[in-house]
Amino acid sequence: MVDDELWALVEPLLPAWPERSPGPRPVSERLCLQGILFVLYNGVAWQLLPLELGFGSGQTCWRRLDRWQKAGVFGALHRVLLAELNAAGELDWSRACVDGSHIRAKKGRRHTGPSPVDRRKTGSKHHLICDGRGTPLKVITTAANVNDVIQTLALVDGIPSVAGRPGRPRRRPEALLGDKGYDSNPNRDELRRRRILPVISRKGAPNIKGIGKLRYVVEQTFALLHHFKRLAVRWERRTELHDALVSLACSLICYRRLKKTRP
Repeated sequence: MVDDELWALVEPLLPAWPERSPGPRPVSERLCLQGILFVLYNGVAWQLLPLELGFGSGQTCWRRLDRWQKAGVFGALHRVLLAELNAAGELDWSRACVDGSHIRAKKGRRHTGPSPVDRRKTGSKHHLICDGRGTPLKVITTAANVNDVIQTLALVDGIPSVAGRPGRPRRRPEALLGDKGYDSNPNRDELRRRRILPVISRKGAPNIKGIGKLRYVVEQTFALLHHFKRLAVRWERRTELHDALVSLACSLICYRRLKKTRP
C-alpha cells in the first residue's frame, strides 16, 4: 500500500492528466502506483496483476509506468528523498562505494549480453554507487559482459545534485572505494581531478587494509535492491522501463531510511 506520507511526496511530481481525454475515466494515479509496487515487490507478470485488487489491469499500470518515466517522475522522487536524508544528516559523504551485480535477463533486448558468471546466459548488470551508509545514489544498467571499470566515472558523474543542507547542493563524495575490478590509473587521475580520493586496490597487489569492512555496505545495498523480486531477474525488454523500476526501488530504500529518522 502507498501510505499518505509517500503519496504526499509522489503526487506533486506526477504530470497533469489531460482534462479532455478519449475513453473511459482513467484509474486513479494512486491506485496505479500501488499496482506498480505490487509488481515490483512480488515479481508477477504485468498481465497477471489481480484485477480484484482494484489497481487496474497490468496494461494500465505498465502504461502509467512508461508515462511517468518519460516525465522524469522516478528520478525526481529519488532526488527529493536524498535531499530529505541529507537534511537529516543521514548521508555519509566521506566516502562512496561502487560495485556491480549480475542478473538474468529473460526478455531483454538492449543492454543484455552473455554473462561471464552464469555460463554465458543472457543477462544484464547493475552498476551501483552508494554513500558510506549504503544509501543508493545511482544505478546504471548495462549488458552482463561490460567491465566494471568502464562505468566508474559514469556512476560518479551520475550522482544527482543533493540539496537539503546550507550552501550549494552536493554531488561529490570525498573518497571512492572500489575493488580490483576498478583498477585504472586514468580513472584515478579523473577522480583526483574531481577532487575525489580514489581508494581502489591494485591488481597483483594485496588489498588495501580494511577496505573490505568499509565496502560491505554496497553488498548490503545490492541485497536490498534485489529483494524486490522484479529486479532480481530482468523481465522488461525496454531498458528505460527496467531503470524506472530500479529508480523506484532506490527511492523506497531511501524512504524506509527516512522514516527511521522520524519519531
